Amino acid sequence: MNKKLPPLNALKAFESAARHLNFTKAAEELFVTQAAVSHQIKLLEDFLGAKLFYRRNRQLELTETGSQYFQEIQPLLLQIASATEKVRLKNSRQVLSISTTPSFGMHWLVPRLNDFHKRYPEIEVRLTTMPQDEGLFGKDTDVAIYYGNGNWQNLEAIELVRARILVLASPEYLKDNPINKPEDLAGKNLIHVCSYTKWKQMIEHLQLDGVEIESGPMFGTTSMGIQAAKHCQGVVVANRMLAQAEIDEGTMVEPFTTDVYDEKAFYVVYPPQMAKSEKVEHFVAWITEEIKGSYR
Repeated sequence: MNKKLPPLNALKAFESAARHLNFTKAAEELFVTQAAVSHQIKLLEDFLGAKLFYRRNRQLELTETGSQYFQEIQPLLLQIASATEKVRLKNSRQVLSISTTPSFGMHWLVPRLNDFHKRYPEIEVRLTTMPQDEGLFGKDTDVAIYYGNGNWQNLEAIELVRARILVLASPEYLKDNPINKPEDLAGKNLIHVCSYTKWKQMIEHLQLDGVEIESGPMFGTTSMGIQAAKHCQGVVVANRMLAQAEIDEGTMVEPFTTDVYDEKAFYVVYPPQMAKSEKVEHFVAWITEEIKGSYR
């Protein structure tokens, strides 16, 4: 660039003083002395060969030249500040390491992460999975989603939601295996996830006799159990949070309504030393707000 530019510090001092019409306020904003602001304004006036302010009995007033110059350079300085901030954020991205159960990650978290990215573009997410129940908190993990009872040593735990568990099957399965009331579960193929616990809880709640609980295929994650039911392999009991997408799209239906709540819940957990971490604070605030909006 061949054209000579004025000193940036002088421009900053002029913009602040012109906006406040006060050297003292400009000095406070720029964290310098009033004398320094006056000096920078004098440098700029000498550079331009024009007077920018009238100083009248402690009152500051822009000259006609000063007013015109202020109106032209202020938006340019704001544009420079905005462009600089974009570069700063791009080159100072924070990495947030999240650990979650495979089913929660697949069915709930991953489909919603784009909203978190839009809200906090400076935070880059690294997502890993752990077993269905709570695992050891990895040394490289900032925050995790645990499924359990909320009692973990040396970890802060915030309950996200305690959801209903639902009896679910695919519409195609129900055509050949009608289920209209709880008693119709007798003789149906029951799909289990990790253990017989959820079906046992459901059958006890429904007070059913003659339903063989300890039979039927067993899968290691809720995701696989839901997929098995979706592909007409039987009836599954699943946490509503994890099956909501399939329910919404109609690939899984609840043949009859129950009012049974999961004995466990999903929690967002983190070590106490991460409590003041801005990236963790942002994630915790986002996920609690998002879940409250989804499961009122």
